[in-house]
Amino acid sequence: MAQRARDPGKRPLLSSADIARIIDRIAHQILEKTGGDDNTVLLGIPTRGVPLARRLAERIKTFEGLDVPHGSLDVTLYRDDLRMRGARALGPTDIPASGVDDKRVILVDDVLYSGRTVRAALNGLYDLGRPAWVQLAVLVDRGHRRLPIRADYVGKNLPTAIADSVSVLVSEMDGEDAVYVDREEQ
Repeated sequence: MAQRARDPGKRPLLSSADIARIIDRIAHQILEKTGGDDNTVLLGIPTRGVPLARRLAERIKTFEGLDVPHGSLDVTLYRDDLRMRGARALGPTDIPASGVDDKRVILVDDVLYSGRTVRAALNGLYDLGRPAWVQLAVLVDRGHRRLPIRADYVGKNLPTAIADSVSVLVSEMDGEDAVYVDREEQ
């Protein structure tokens, strides 16, 4: 994977240690909310939601010894901006063998912004089955929602301007864990 170019002098808003603590906190919150049941599935939304879902599953395994099935849910075909963005490669959808029917599905993404990606994920998910619950976990909620969507688990609420750009880097894809905000010049 190509590493995202970063200004070497710029400090991240969230460091690797911050992200590790956030993942641990969200894993504990999921355990508290689910009661540690074995009916939960974590589905990462590509691209960076997938490694975050895998990390949450690993941390839950470490804390409680519970194997939480995890996978990925590509939302490309369900996006409402395909005509505006042009051709886009399809990503993998990898649903655990247990499926999603009657499960508590927790969608995992890196950034929650307008809510359109989550809406697309909900449409894609319901083509795969009928979950009992659907919840959302995000590393960063930057606001500016355009749809009535709210995350159940939020790593960091990050007030931004609409013109700002939030970049989440994960070591699996980018060689480092960090969150940067590029502010629009005024």
